[in-house]
Amino acid sequence: MLDVRRLRLLRELARRGTIAAVAEALSFSPSAVSQQLGVLEREAGLPLLERTGRRVRLTPAGQNLVRHAEAVLERLEEAAADLAEARSGLAGALRIGAFPTATRAIVPAALVTLARRHPALEPMVSETDPAAVAHALRAGDLDVALVHEYDFVPAPPEPGLATAPLYREAMYLAAPAGTPAAAPGTRPAPVSDPDPVPVPVPAQAADTVPVPPDQGSVLRAHAESPWITATPGTLCHAMTVRACQAAGFAPRVRHRVDEFATVLALVAAGQGVAVVPQLGIPAQPDPVVVLTRLLMERRTKVAFRSGAAAHPAVAAFAAALRAAVPRELATSDTGA
Repeated sequence: MLDVRRLRLLRELARRGTIAAVAEALSFSPSAVSQQLGVLEREAGLPLLERTGRRVRLTPAGQNLVRHAEAVLERLEEAAADLAEARSGLAGALRIGAFPTATRAIVPAALVTLARRHPALEPMVSETDPAAVAHALRAGDLDVALVHEYDFVPAPPEPGLATAPLYREAMYLAAPAGTPAAAPGTRPAPVSDPDPVPVPVPAQAADTVPVPPDQGSVLRAHAESPWITATPGTLCHAMTVRACQAAGFAPRVRHRVDEFATVLALVAAGQGVAVVPQLGIPAQPDPVVVLTRLLMERRTKVAFRSGAAAHPAVAAFAAALRAAVPRELATSDTGA
């Protein structure tokens, strides 16, 4: 009989590539992981792994077993959801991962709703970069998380995970006042003016700001400017770099900062330009920062292990999140 815990180790090895990485992620020693995988091979009755230098590669039989493991683990999540639903009331810890802007703008209101509806549930929030969510969910460190993707950085499918849309938000180019305009001849104008112009606006008014017809021209106007991006390895960094590349240039990065309030402070100080999402902009932006609406969007989703969508705690938190989404962000994607 195949052991589910060992199947989970094999699945993680298929994702992470090395026994050391699996051991670190699941808080085992490398020798313990190797031993358990050896036992799994004996249970299977044929080789599942082959070494290639320092890495371990799955044999065809091992790859096939991983596919079965995904299905088994998904059914176990469904079973756990059924059992949780059969119990009277929700209680216990719910481990939540969220990125900073959502943690500030969406999650607190969701937690208030969750506490009112399920007072015995104990939500535990950890700020988690979306790039790290998949491993954290599969390892069991998180039960549910918020993730996002950009037009230029779509999220690849993650085996063992499922997502549900939550909201979409506009993206802006933030530049110091007095820097090159988005396009020749543009001018400040009221929001009702049909011309696409760079105008300072509060984040709540994003749906009424004129959208430039040519995003490339907006970005190319700052091809020679210093840029402020997130740190390399994050989706936000990749988004800015790829958007600029699509406009025909590589950004000259001066500062690497992850927190959007700090990014906007640097823009206000004349330190460069940046692309920021709607939720990263305060209700009253600094008047020396000019915000130009871009055509691109950021889309946020709720992520959880495959089979866990019906788990009452996960479903309750997802419902609380939807209730907390500001009206200007609510779209057909939210289910609202």
